[in-house]
Amino acid sequence: MNQTPSQQPIKDTEEYRDHISTVDDRGKRVWIYPKKPSGRFYRWRTYLSWALLAFLFGAPFIKVNGEPLLLFNILERKFVIFGLVFAPQDFHLFVLAMITFIVFIVLFTVVFGRLFCGWVCPQTIFMEMVFRKIEYAIEGDWKAQQKLNAAPWTTEKIFKKVLKQGIFFAIAVLVANTFLSYIIGVEEVMRIASEPISQNLGGFIAMILFSFAFYFVFSYLREQVCVTICPYGRLQGVMLDQNSIVVAYDFVRGEPRGKMTKAKKAAFKEMAGNPVTDIQQEVAAAGSQAGLDNPSVPVANKAFGDCIDCHLCVHVCPTGIDIRNGTQLECVNCTACIDACDSVMDKIGRPRGLIRYDSYKGIAESQKRLFNARSIAYSALLLVLIGVNIALFSTRTEVEALIQRTPGMLYQKVDDTYISNLYNYQIINKTKEEIPIEFRLVNVEGRLKPVGQLPTTVPNDVVKGSFFVELDKTSLESQKNELVIEVYSGDRLIDRVKTSFLGPIK
Repeated sequence: MNQTPSQQPIKDTEEYRDHISTVDDRGKRVWIYPKKPSGRFYRWRTYLSWALLAFLFGAPFIKVNGEPLLLFNILERKFVIFGLVFAPQDFHLFVLAMITFIVFIVLFTVVFGRLFCGWVCPQTIFMEMVFRKIEYAIEGDWKAQQKLNAAPWTTEKIFKKVLKQGIFFAIAVLVANTFLSYIIGVEEVMRIASEPISQNLGGFIAMILFSFAFYFVFSYLREQVCVTICPYGRLQGVMLDQNSIVVAYDFVRGEPRGKMTKAKKAAFKEMAGNPVTDIQQEVAAAGSQAGLDNPSVPVANKAFGDCIDCHLCVHVCPTGIDIRNGTQLECVNCTACIDACDSVMDKIGRPRGLIRYDSYKGIAESQKRLFNARSIAYSALLLVLIGVNIALFSTRTEVEALIQRTPGMLYQKVDDTYISNLYNYQIINKTKEEIPIEFRLVNVEGRLKPVGQLPTTVPNDVVKGSFFVELDKTSLESQKNELVIEVYSGDRLIDRVKTSFLGPIK
């Protein structure tokens, strides 16, 4: 039976989304051999990576007021950010700062796509700018690597493989120790490394585990971290929309793709100096009206597209995708395909930018809108969070006092005039100096008698103690009265605490 066009099955043009390029039909790992990239974006990323790596390895040695620049000591619940010490009592500030950072990442992704992954992410920087560069230097470019891996085990192959893996592990050890420096401090790492293993067995085991973890990630897992493990990469699908700026293939210019022929070369010469022709604008309009989201589907009849199907954009991709299929989960926006395509466009006399930073609507409808309702809403929320962070950080005190009436204790009769309550206090010193303190009653006349001597606070630590507050019972207005106590160091007010004072029932 003949089928009418409406009855004929629709061909699935997005079957590439049913699988990832690094796994075959049997579920076996497909090893990626990316071609060595080159070009302006790769050069800029290299310079940026040098700066970020210098900061990563140098920051543990930088001290601000005697404190490390950055420290995230989860074990001792001590956090230092740009020299400011955050005690457990400041944890709400740290949490709020992390929430603000997450909102910033979401906003950044909504507007600029996965730019963070390609330019700043430590996984990408180490993989593409450190480990792959070493691999290229020892084993050669992608074809040479494929040939070497397929070759029998000769002396040359053993030498190259052992040398590469040895360097990989040495760098992994350095990276592991650096990351540990951000957790326990560089001095503690140096001590563990210099002293006998028996004295620091736990620390030594942690170093070894971290080292092998980093070695396994960069020698074997590689792009699988970005494709299958990284939560940020998995979430990008719900954060991107048709206005997000991503690394995109201009299917209006590029389709229909095809090898370079004499007719195509002649057409390119005729179109020289006119990057987007009238017929290409018609193609864009047709694609917009059809609501097509798959750039591999031809949207109109056109003799020649700018893409010559050289597959260089595929060969240089570190995750093995074909960017011409459209935005994909595996794309980390590393720009290697942009550099590769630009070099081809230069050779064939066509304008650069067949693959470029752009949005789907920017390509299909020539719309260059950076902000939409969602990005504006995220921006407003981000500004509010930044304002709250600034307010809380600016009001953060160097010394914090916690004063509470001793639980389970009632008032005590001192004499016919005075009654007393017992209070417990904690003084949190967030500085590196010893600070003597004293307590003063503010809103009532009375006597404050410490149990023992008033303490001198310990740097970056907590001191605890108790004191009695004695008030004239005639000054009490009810059974439960508000009591305000100020904490001073000399003539300097440090903190002000409100608590309650229990008296007899009136």
